[in-house]
Amino acid sequence: MILPTVLVLGAHLMLPVADSVPELNVEQVCAGIAQQGGVTFQDPAIAQEKKNCLDSEHAIRDVLIRQWSSFSAADRNACVSESRTGGESSYTELLTCLEMARDVRTLRDQYEHGSHGASPGAAGAATPQQ
Repeated sequence: MILPTVLVLGAHLMLPVADSVPELNVEQVCAGIAQQGGVTFQDPAIAQEKKNCLDSEHAIRDVLIRQWSSFSAADRNACVSESRTGGESSYTELLTCLEMARDVRTLRDQYEHGSHGASPGAAGAATPQQ
């Protein structure tokens, strides 16, 4: 049965592979953020707010570059696809997605391996005296 194997291989090849941090166009999201804070579109603060946003997005991209390999390939693919959906892209959104996916996976693994007892603060919590 070579046909099912070929179909599976073909489907796998069609999946996007996020081997490196993607180049996202953050101009649009930063322009929107800057304009939300401005009184008018001629507000001189808008240009500075946009620059601040772009600087922040580029700094977050640098964080992503350093941490990229620590995220699972499945999470990278899913989060990159999500960040490119809907028009405006943001490295902040991409990093948040990756961190949340990693943290959910960690919690799920802890739960499945029996370390899901009471929360750390619950064991030593004081009970009210009567």
